[in-house]
Amino acid sequence: MSSTLNKLGRVSAPVSNQSRKILQQAADLIGSTLNQFIIQSALDKAQQIIENETVIHLSRSDAEVLFKTLENPPPPNQKLLTAVAAYKQSPLYDSYRSTSSDP
Repeated sequence: MSSTLNKLGRVSAPVSNQSRKILQQAADLIGSTLNQFIIQSALDKAQQIIENETVIHLSRSDAEVLFKTLENPPPPNQKLLTAVAAYKQSPLYDSYRSTSSDP
């Protein structure tokens, strides 16, 4: 469904009659207006998507491994040392150094 945002902050979207009936029935069942139901449902889904994309869920054992590794990191391997050397030779490093307040 395409939607547009007008100057008043309203969102509109074309909806088939069948979809509108289903949405209205659900709104009626929870004692909500159709607009309130649509907005709340969209917000709930948006929050779910944001959480799924930004929050990392770990088991207790995975979290323990992560924290132990952060507290006692392994020494850098050759691939990491090579990557750091390449980065320090790149224009990205020069631009970082010119904008960074770190020594």
